[in-house]
Amino acid sequence: MLRPAARSGSMPAVAVEFDPGYVREPFRTLVERYPGRDVYPPRDFRVEWGPIFHRGRLDGSARVLVIGPDPGEPETVVRRVLVGEAGQRVQGFLARLGIERSYVMINAFLYAATTQTGAERHREDPAIAADRNRWLDALLVGTRVEAVVAFGRLSDAAFQRWKATPAGQGVQVAYTRVSHPTQPDSGALRDPVRRAEATRTLLLGWNRALQWLRPLIPHPDVTRPLVLYGDGWVPGDRLPIPARDLPAGMPAWMASSGGWADRRAFGAVPKRASLLITVPRPARDWRD
Repeated sequence: MLRPAARSGSMPAVAVEFDPGYVREPFRTLVERYPGRDVYPPRDFRVEWGPIFHRGRLDGSARVLVIGPDPGEPETVVRRVLVGEAGQRVQGFLARLGIERSYVMINAFLYAATTQTGAERHREDPAIAADRNRWLDALLVGTRVEAVVAFGRLSDAAFQRWKATPAGQGVQVAYTRVSHPTQPDSGALRDPVRRAEATRTLLLGWNRALQWLRPLIPHPDVTRPLVLYGDGWVPGDRLPIPARDLPAGMPAWMASSGGWADRRAFGAVPKRASLLITVPRPARDWRD
């Protein structure tokens, strides 16, 4: 959606696209009736920060569905899934498929998991799956989606559980599971050699998925030669989140920068109860 141009005599404005939100059914009802702490136990999920539902097109134009695991700190602020470092790497992956606009994304879990163990504990939770399956029904049954990409093990489990339902069995769609975009960063901790090797392995898997998926998406947004990844991340592999994916008024640096949101404890305030948001230096228009 675009803001209308400024009227003559008023302050000039540049038109900026934005996501109008959950104005269509069945998505309006889905966000009105989301599960809370009775389904997502606070021991394992940060329910106090609220649910994060989706990112991308809900108007039926999506050709690719992306499934992630759970939201992180930037997602908690922006209220859209996959907007931080992982999301910007996913954006680059989709661009290699020629998908620049026609996508939609959800997570396996509506709330951020407190730990990986906590998330794994609820991988097969029937109440969580029931709500998630309603989203997958809405996004995949009778729609234009041509391919589904699950990033990570929990995302794959979510799709497979839905595919076993009567609705899922009736949908034929290209599907692949690949490693989560930040798996090398979390898995290698502070070991640069291990991180480099893990990144190379991840990108090899992503390249295989790209080569398999590209012919199975007959209606990309743009047609361009497929360019595969190298052995490590390079400029251009990570793309900003388009403004059209975000609620109105989000600052541009939230869509293109990393590391601006972090959980920290402040005195008597526990780490879980606080988020530190820092405007990146290049976005500071004032003089420090």
